[in-house]
Amino acid sequence: MTSQLTYMLAVQASNASTATVIQYLSPVLIILWLAFRNREWPRRIDVISIIFALVGTFLLVTGGRLDALTITPNALMWGSSAALAASIYTLAPRSLLARYDTITVCGMAMFLGGLCISPNLFLTPVPHFTGLEWLDLIYIVVFGTMMAYTFFLGSVKYISPALTGMLSAFEPLVATFLTVTLLGTKLTSITLLGSFLIIFGILIESIPFKRIKIHH
Repeated sequence: MTSQLTYMLAVQASNASTATVIQYLSPVLIILWLAFRNREWPRRIDVISIIFALVGTFLLVTGGRLDALTITPNALMWGSSAALAASIYTLAPRSLLARYDTITVCGMAMFLGGLCISPNLFLTPVPHFTGLEWLDLIYIVVFGTMMAYTFFLGSVKYISPALTGMLSAFEPLVATFLTVTLLGTKLTSITLLGSFLIIFGILIESIPFKRIKIHH
């Protein structure tokens, strides 16, 4: 619930491409957490990946200028929150998934998340959707939420959280393409470069290098 809500708020405060790219800083957070938990120095490729992601974030947020922001503070806050939430839901369910099937874990999580946010339904006027808007909502629920999260959590059972996050980097590529081609969102060359650096920083995580243990 937190992941989906913060992501939607980030989209509302900016656009689908920017929100998705910022959200996919989550593999960087996963790398840092796993290095801390396992008491291992990050691999050299991890450090390079983090540098690419941070430089890309700087360009995406500032447009290369130190005196201005190209996105609002709200967009940055919600996007960062979405990245943190995505990191947690990638790492947290591994023990559950070892004992229960993916659909059970995902269904219970969505049910409990829905209960937490359901009071808002009684405090907000019922929206008057058009037929097309109902189709949009149904698509978001079935494909963008139910199936997307179920498939994502299913992958965590078979591959590492870092690799899961890395493979998910294809989502911001698709989001950026569709935002520009279908929605007509204008992205500057610096914004596109920042997005590319973040995505590239995540993709190079697939390069195999050995880790160095921290000795006491």
